[in-house]
Formats: sequence, C-alpha cells, structure tokens
Amino acid sequence: MPKAVVLLSGGLDSYTAAAIAKADGFELFALTVRYGQRHALEIDAARAVARALGVARHVEVDVNLSVFGGSSLTTDAPVPKDRPLDTNEIPSTYVPARNTVFLSLALGWAEVLGAQDIVIGVNALDYSGYPDCRPEFIAAFERLASLATAKGVQGGQFRIHAPLLHLGKADIIRKGLALGVDYGITHSCYDPGPAGRPCGRCDSCVLRAAGFAQAGVSDPVLHG
Repeated sequence: MPKAVVLLSGGLDSYTAAAIAKADGFELFALTVRYGQRHALEIDAARAVARALGVARHVEVDVNLSVFGGSSLTTDAPVPKDRPLDTNEIPSTYVPARNTVFLSLALGWAEVLGAQDIVIGVNALDYSGYPDCRPEFIAAFERLASLATAKGVQGGQFRIHAPLLHLGKADIIRKGLALGVDYGITHSCYDPGPAGRPCGRCDSCVLRAAGFAQAGVSDPVLHG
C-alpha cells in the first residue's frame, strides 16, 4: 500500500479527506498540529478520528503559533459570530500561514517515510475566505515540494491531494457518509461553550449546519 501523510484536525473536512484517501488504497499516517489554538477539543476529536480510521501512526506536533498572535483562534480576541459569509473580507479566525506551516511539516514527515502523497481537507467553496484554502495555493505548494526536498531534486514528485477542494459542504457530507464516516466524533466549532457544545453562530458552525441541512441529514453532534 502506498503511504500518505494526512493532516488531521478532528474536523469534518479533514476526516472526510482522510477517509477518501483510505478508500483509494493509501496507508494513512496522520499528523495533528497543536498550534496554540484556544481549546483542545479538536485535538481530542483528531485522536478519535485517527482511531476510527485505523491509521498506521498518529503524530501530534507542537508548533505554537499563538506566540505571534494575529488570529482570534490563537488569542483571546472574540470569535466573529453571525457574520455574513458572502463577503471578500478575511475574518479574524484566519491563522496567518497556518496551512503553509502544516503542509511543510507534513512534507518533512512524508520525505522521511518515503511517501509521495500528502492529504489536506481544504475547501475553496464553503469556506471563510482563507487564502490558504485556494487551488492556487495547493498548486504552488506542490511545486515548492519539488524544489525544497532531496527527493524532489533527485527526480521524485510529491502530490498534494485536496479531494474536497471543489465540493460544497453538503457534497462533502454525502461523500463521507457513503464511506461510513462517523461525524459524531468530529469537532468544528471555533468557540465552543464550557461543556464543549458548539456555539452555532461562528462561521464554521454556520457552514456545517447548512451542509447537513442541504444534505438532508441530521448532524450527530447536535442530535446524536
């Protein structure tokens, strides 16, 4: 089985992307980054997802982006709620260069493993306007991987798989359910309550709710 490094956040998208890679015949090596995010619920969810996927290995890496600040996900700044999503404004939940950092870590591990494939659950349709979720970014990083590694210089090629890139949230959910994904173990909310309940009003909650509604199924996190 070919090996693939999968970036696993514990959210709906990364779980679905990993499930697609597994169905495609890859042996999964899951990478979760503790980047100084304001709550640990998504780390717990990533562990549950890794177990459900039966990954070959799950590595958690500490890269504390909160020392830089610049995002409401890594500081005490308020998370925006009830925000109109039909805007070009990049919200404060954007973490500067996060996916660049994450993919760089995944690339390093892939080179050590002898893997040529990296999987990331970015989406360019139902997202909050993050610049590092666009097809142009994925293509540029794939090019960078061929220039920045010994394997690339020696003629090897890395592939960045973003299977959700052009799917709407409802289609992502349908795809995951067809693969047997248990969305009840995922976590998406940017600003959960003390008991871990989703706020229902941040961008991530709104997009998730709309996706389940459009897919015609109940969200097991809310109704399970």
